[in-house]
Amino acid sequence: MCMVKETPKSSLLVVYYSKLTEIFWSSSNHLYHASAWFKLFSLQKIFNKNLSQKDLQLIASSVVLAALSVPPYGLSHGASQLELETEKEHNLRMSNLIGFNLEPKFKGRDMLSRASLLSELVSRGVLSCATQEVKELYRLLEHESHPLDLGPKIKLLLDRISKLGGELSSAPSLPEVQLSQYVPSLEKIATLKLLQRVFKMYQAITIKNLAQLVPFFDFSAVEMIAADAVRHNFVDMKVDHIKGVVIFRNLSIDSDELKDPLADFAETMSKVRAMLFPAPSKSSQLGDIVPNLEETVEKEQKRLLARKSIIEKSKEEQERQQLEMEREEEERMLKLLKLTVEAEQQRLALDLQEKRRQRILREIEEIELEEAQEKVTKQSVIDKAMSEKRKKDQEMEKKLQRLAKTMDYLERAKREEAAPLIEAAYQQRLVEEREVELRKERQESDPMEKKRLARMLHNKDIFQERVISLRQDEFERLRKENEGIFQMIRARKQESDNKRKQIHHLKSEEERIKKRQEKEEARQREESEKRRKEEAEWRAKCDVIAKRERQREQEIIEERLRVKALLG
Repeated sequence: MCMVKETPKSSLLVVYYSKLTEIFWSSSNHLYHASAWFKLFSLQKIFNKNLSQKDLQLIASSVVLAALSVPPYGLSHGASQLELETEKEHNLRMSNLIGFNLEPKFKGRDMLSRASLLSELVSRGVLSCATQEVKELYRLLEHESHPLDLGPKIKLLLDRISKLGGELSSAPSLPEVQLSQYVPSLEKIATLKLLQRVFKMYQAITIKNLAQLVPFFDFSAVEMIAADAVRHNFVDMKVDHIKGVVIFRNLSIDSDELKDPLADFAETMSKVRAMLFPAPSKSSQLGDIVPNLEETVEKEQKRLLARKSIIEKSKEEQERQQLEMEREEEERMLKLLKLTVEAEQQRLALDLQEKRRQRILREIEEIELEEAQEKVTKQSVIDKAMSEKRKKDQEMEKKLQRLAKTMDYLERAKREEAAPLIEAAYQQRLVEEREVELRKERQESDPMEKKRLARMLHNKDIFQERVISLRQDEFERLRKENEGIFQMIRARKQESDNKRKQIHHLKSEEERIKKRQEKEEARQREESEKRRKEEAEWRAKCDVIAKRERQREQEIIEERLRVKALLG
């Protein structure tokens, strides 16, 4: 492509970038793998008019997942100046290789990065073409703030994403898209993002709680990922296995990062105050303090909301100005490109004129030299001219021979390639002619066949009517013969039914009488048992009364004896 200085065809570029995606994925170079996929998406969206919505959604999902799989840190953290320059040259060379051009707002960085690639995907509308699961995963990884429920949500989305993929029916030149290949890288990226958000929100956390937040790996794998992140200055943490805690150091408090949690905290405290003090007394000191606190919280909340709206408006204004600057920069680049093209065209025209002038001067000098030599040695000039002519004729003859040989080879190759096609066309022509002859014969025989079939249909109707009439007569005869038999059978059946009903009635009456007798016997047994119990209770009561009377008589006797003893 560099030698030809022309843009290749779109089909060739699709093959080129599809091979680049495989190469970069095999070499674990996720950044350039995602960039190559982005170029494939752009080519398919522009040049493939038959691209279906399902295939476009699958390609866009692959682009976004490939970009999300890029590690959030690189060599720029903690690297020397020489290493940075080497990495910069390498990135520029690879960017030129894959033809990835950054937007003007990212050109100041002079290299391709994960942030610039994701911003490019969002601005070009690639994210809007992806599936809903991929959009939700992008929101969780790039914009979600609270880490407590981040792991289970991402785990559920990755399980659903791993089932997507397949061959592209409307883009056969692209490789088969399997979104499950990005799941291991995305699990590692999700772990890094979760560590970063825990690092921003907590000063320390237990190893058990941190392991519960990461459902993708056990803690040993999480510790390896965290060690790599600490080495690249992505997070600053230390694992204390003796105390069983993870300590985060050098925690920087940023008001922009904590403004949403503070607002939520203020709202929660307001609800707690309303629950604790639903109706404060005006006379009490607490009743004087609480309204002031409510007013202060409301003012602080309004101030925070106003500040948030101001920040959002300023961001919108900055984005608008940025877009305006980008548009102006793009117009300036287009004008500069146009001026460059015009200058190049002028330079080429001047070079062509200079070459023509030099060629004319050389021809004039050659003519003058020939005239001077002709005056001196006319014969030698003629001999030299003849020898040059013979030499040119010989060279021309050799060229014609080579050309004739080449044409012979080409003609032979064409005939060899055309021979099977001619044979196939001949066979196809024979088949078509045979079909035409069969069609003609069928057209000639169709009227006779139609007459024969009409005659057969007429005879079939006559035979059918005769058979139906004979069968109807036979049915009437048999019906009359069997009618008497059926009446006798019905009478016998009625008689047997009556006998069966009488027997059933007698059995039912016997069972009813038997049940009534059993009930009467049970009732008599119950009454006798009841009378026996009543008699036993009455006897017990009589015994108690007799015992009481005897005790009372004994007490009277003892009292009389005591009185006699006192009087004696």
